[in-house]
Amino acid sequence: MDLGQKEKQPQNLSKLRYNSPLIQVILIGLVCFCCPGMFNTLSGMGGGGQVDHTAANNANTALYTTFAVFGILGGGIYNILGPRLTLLIGCSTYVLYAGSYVHYNHHHSQTFVIIAGALLGIGAGLLWAGQGAIMTSYPTTKRKGTYISLFWSIFNMGGVIGGLIPFILNYNRGEASSVNDGTYIGFMCFMGFGGILSLAILPPNEVIRDDGSVCTHIKYSNVGIEVVEILKLFMNWKMLLIVPAAWGSNFFYTYQFNNVNGELFNLRTRGFNNVFYWGAQMVGSIGIGYLMDFSFQSRRKRGFLGIMIVGFLGTAIWGGGLANQLRYSRNHVPDKLDFKDSGASYAAPFLLYFSYGLLDAMFQSLVYWVIGALADDSETLSRYSGFYKGVQSAGAAVAWQVDVHNVSYLNQLIINWVLTTVSYPLLLLLIILGVKDETINEELINEYKKSGSLSHLT
Repeated sequence: MDLGQKEKQPQNLSKLRYNSPLIQVILIGLVCFCCPGMFNTLSGMGGGGQVDHTAANNANTALYTTFAVFGILGGGIYNILGPRLTLLIGCSTYVLYAGSYVHYNHHHSQTFVIIAGALLGIGAGLLWAGQGAIMTSYPTTKRKGTYISLFWSIFNMGGVIGGLIPFILNYNRGEASSVNDGTYIGFMCFMGFGGILSLAILPPNEVIRDDGSVCTHIKYSNVGIEVVEILKLFMNWKMLLIVPAAWGSNFFYTYQFNNVNGELFNLRTRGFNNVFYWGAQMVGSIGIGYLMDFSFQSRRKRGFLGIMIVGFLGTAIWGGGLANQLRYSRNHVPDKLDFKDSGASYAAPFLLYFSYGLLDAMFQSLVYWVIGALADDSETLSRYSGFYKGVQSAGAAVAWQVDVHNVSYLNQLIINWVLTTVSYPLLLLLIILGVKDETINEELINEYKKSGSLSHLT
């Protein structure tokens, strides 16, 4: 039977259309550049830019506790409200959080910071569930790694530019008690613009891929359906295999931000370090994205190779972290390092911190690629992404309290190393059992496109 007459031929539409996956992923990258990108810079300074980490640690505990709940619920909320309203609500809470530190600079009361942190957890859950759905469902199967790396690069450019804000504004305040009000206000301006930009995001049923196909024919869901589907995630073996990777993927931030960057370097050097930490994320995401799309024709082989490379690199970097950690402890902290004045003694800790950023991007991009390989429709992937962010945030909430309760730096490093290491074989098992290798099907489709007929496939 010749179905060539009925089959729609590729239209080869421009990638630069407003309703193309490329432009939409760029837009969500810019939204995250402005909001979580600036938040990451704020956190990366250690203690939210305050010398006393207590307020920031407690705020982050509240943040990641509510984030854990609304990360899981976020996929369902996204399916009900659509991308624009979901993202706008999420972005607004980032502005409030940055503003709470202006209040703290003058009144030194934790209450507002903690409340703002809890509200940010709600907003972040919504924003990241929407981001995950857009990033993993809008591109075609063979370009998900590329689009993930594109998003991650734009998003982390926010951290690079955000790192320059405290570095420039506090350049002559190396021993200051905290960053100044202007730094926090600068963050608020970026975050507010991100909220406005979120209104430019299109719903998935209006996004047209380059071959002329609609991204997904989603119809907005309802509360009952989403509650049932979210509950099913906790019995979904695919999601259970992702739990260790999700739990560990933000757990290490507390240690890296507070106990490496915040403990070893003075204020202006922390901002300088963050420029390169988030810059390393851009390099790492581009590298792993290329690998996951172009290394092999077989999708499974690409997954296997990605896990092996990230696992090997992770082992080497955490090993370097151990060597660095044995030099100091919570009760024996060396003099603060300065990028201008400390000379050669600054180089090794700086390189380690840079490497931590590189590994973070490669690890999380790998996990997102695996999630994206499990399904193609926006509804399912919004729930999967929300589940990932929810578990991730639960781990982060625990991590901040681990630091509050003065767990030794060495023990924190060991926990982080173990969590990431355990996740590699489980991700490998997930690829073996849950990811379909479509090599044969793709070859048949390409052959059909050349002949213009499906008769040889029936």
